[in-house]
Amino acid sequence: MLLTIDIGNTDIACGLYDLVAAEGHPTLHADWRLRSHHSMTADELAWQLCGQLQMRDFPVAAIRAVMVASVVPPLDGVVRQACTTLCGAPVALVGERKVRTGMAIDYLHPGDVGADRVVNAVAARHRFGAPVIVLDCGTATTFDVVGANGHYAGGAILAGIDLALGALAQRAARLPQVSPARTDTLIARDTVSAMRAGSYWGAVEAINGLIRRLRVELDDVSVPVVATGGAAARIAADIDGLTALEPHLTLDGLALLGRGHFAEKRCD
Repeated sequence: MLLTIDIGNTDIACGLYDLVAAEGHPTLHADWRLRSHHSMTADELAWQLCGQLQMRDFPVAAIRAVMVASVVPPLDGVVRQACTTLCGAPVALVGERKVRTGMAIDYLHPGDVGADRVVNAVAARHRFGAPVIVLDCGTATTFDVVGANGHYAGGAILAGIDLALGALAQRAARLPQVSPARTDTLIARDTVSAMRAGSYWGAVEAINGLIRRLRVELDDVSVPVVATGGAAARIAADIDGLTALEPHLTLDGLALLGRGHFAEKRCD
């Protein structure tokens, strides 16, 4: 089996797929999330991965290859060592020269694009064709655009809804820590509700406005929009013209890249 690992600033998402490609979209057999602690050791991560596999009755020996996307450089070596300790399977990280994505990147400095953003674009193009817009709602809210030519065209980044609320509480002495939630009205009658109303509907309106502008720039008002990320499900119902909610889009993209990469290795 192929173990896919997406290392984010808040969570580490993991998924299990068949290593040999089947027709159609990759099928996810199991998935789980771990907390992303930047000080985590390889032994700690190996222990957590082993426990998750055992809980799902997957033997460690079933892992034949590992494909990783990471936006936390301190954990790159940690995950490689953890997987080597866990199962001895080969490990590849998106962004390494040997890992080919099959997607041209029209960025001034292609190496600056986060691995997760490239992987999302690969998965979205595979599933929905091109052009396509990917909305990823996590620590940051990112928009990634695949142009009509199939290239990664670029995108936009803004603070995620949880991050924005946390920063507000930190910088304003009289404002409390609040978890985001949808409200039925903008005219709130207490501070917590006011923070929730402003953060939730502010995020929704920002996302809807950016989608509208991106479609204008692409000169195509029907460009599909795919949402993913930990916070996407909370706001998806209020995103205008959302084509699909794909919570495992990044893991699916890693499965696509992993199958291609390790198939090439078996042919070498």
